[in-house]
Amino acid sequence: MRRFAALYTELDRSTATLDKRAALMAYFRDAPPEDAVWALWLLSGGKLAKIANTRELREWLAEETRTPEWLIDDCHAHVGDLAETLTLLHDDPPKGTTDIPLHHWVEKRLLPVAGRDPVQRRAAVVDGWRSLCADERLAFNKLLTGALRVGVSQRLVQQALAELSGIDIARIAQRMLGNWAPTTAFLRDLLDPEELPGDREQPYPFFLASPLEAEAPSLGPIEDWLLEWTWDGIRLQLIRRGAEIALWSRGEERLDGRFPEIEDAATLLPRDCVLDGELLAWRAGDEQPMPFTALQTRIQRRKPGPKTLADTPVCVLAYDLLELDGRDLREVPLVERRQMLDDLLSETNDPRIVPSPLVDAGDWAEALTLREAARERGVEGLMLKRRASSYQVGRRRGDWWKWKIDPLNIDAVLIYAQSGHGRRSTLFTDYTFALWDGDALVPVAKAYSGLDDKEILTLDRWIRAHTLERFGPVRSVEPVHVFELGFEAVNKSSRHKSGIAVRFPRILRWRHDKTPRDADRLDTLRALAR
Repeated sequence: MRRFAALYTELDRSTATLDKRAALMAYFRDAPPEDAVWALWLLSGGKLAKIANTRELREWLAEETRTPEWLIDDCHAHVGDLAETLTLLHDDPPKGTTDIPLHHWVEKRLLPVAGRDPVQRRAAVVDGWRSLCADERLAFNKLLTGALRVGVSQRLVQQALAELSGIDIARIAQRMLGNWAPTTAFLRDLLDPEELPGDREQPYPFFLASPLEAEAPSLGPIEDWLLEWTWDGIRLQLIRRGAEIALWSRGEERLDGRFPEIEDAATLLPRDCVLDGELLAWRAGDEQPMPFTALQTRIQRRKPGPKTLADTPVCVLAYDLLELDGRDLREVPLVERRQMLDDLLSETNDPRIVPSPLVDAGDWAEALTLREAARERGVEGLMLKRRASSYQVGRRRGDWWKWKIDPLNIDAVLIYAQSGHGRRSTLFTDYTFALWDGDALVPVAKAYSGLDDKEILTLDRWIRAHTLERFGPVRSVEPVHVFELGFEAVNKSSRHKSGIAVRFPRILRWRHDKTPRDADRLDTLRALAR
């Protein structure tokens, strides 16, 4: 555990990406494989089965340290992070304590008691508190609470492994897609320089577009670019390799059984292939897709019934061909891949899997006009893809741009606040906003991005001084501050008290010039709902 705790401490204290990558490389070079693969799994977002809930951890710490629970709660409120609070309130063990490896803690002490009776779980947790020094105890408590956030992305971990092993990062990223078990066999295969049979069973890492912040003409002649609509659906890869049909979401989840009509259509494809595209809820004959909220009704249904299939039909708009008859096409220029895709799908002419239509614009001025009318088409803007581009890994700026329409906006009143996570765990940074419905303020959106550090600190101090009520971690505040919120779309929703749901809300600015009565009314937002 000492080696992993030292890595966690170094990553947590560093703000430089190169320093973090160097620390990761040093750890993976020196750590035993059985420890290294657990560190890889945890740093890639894996979480252990629940060993104890927050109430139990507080109670056990109170019993172990003879600290009143109210004092633990007060310390937690000041520290902001439960794992750090648990660490600070327990004494260090005597010097010379034996170091127990990370994998032993996980496999032999924690996982065996998950789901067992409280006595067994308490014994395992308290044993960790008593035997680990402060840095180790903090890492241990982070595992217990599932809050192992150290500013390290999966991409950064993959970069460290690629540089350490000499294996192409695209191969490493592909092998880490989907659910994998943290075993030494997996780590061995992950870093194997040879192509393995399993490499052909996985999807490819997705290539992501970057938001276009400059003026489009700065990209050069429009003839160098392919233009498509930006669809608001589920990004996925459709794989047909022999008898295997698989749908993989961008979230690295297999969608087997959830969209049987797409799987059925894939069996009709004339050749083995891997398609990249967008899954949309779309009724035949309609001019535009159904709202994303309609698609949400199907995402979690593993075996949709006839009514669901009839109410929310889906299709795939394919916009790239990554593999054909076993040949990896990602290095082929986009314009050629696109022609091969059109030729392939023209052989089946199945409306359930069709090419995403290209947008024809003679110059950037015409493209701008088309983009401004995107919302009426039920899309979010334009995709700009360089004709000569290869299909890369992750978000690589320069070849694929997302040119989205300007967001919708409303002026809303702040009514609730909650502390953030990670480095912002001691500040109130998660906010709930409301609009007027008659004389009542009705919650319509939650947002946590858009304010600068100075504004966050100012608002945090105000929230603490003007709290009306507390509901666990949430504080109700005086409804006096107005904020302009931006969002992509509004949809009707029976799951929300307001009857609507906004897509991707964020704070655009703090409206110091407005009073609460100047905020917008709920009817204004309802009028925008699809």
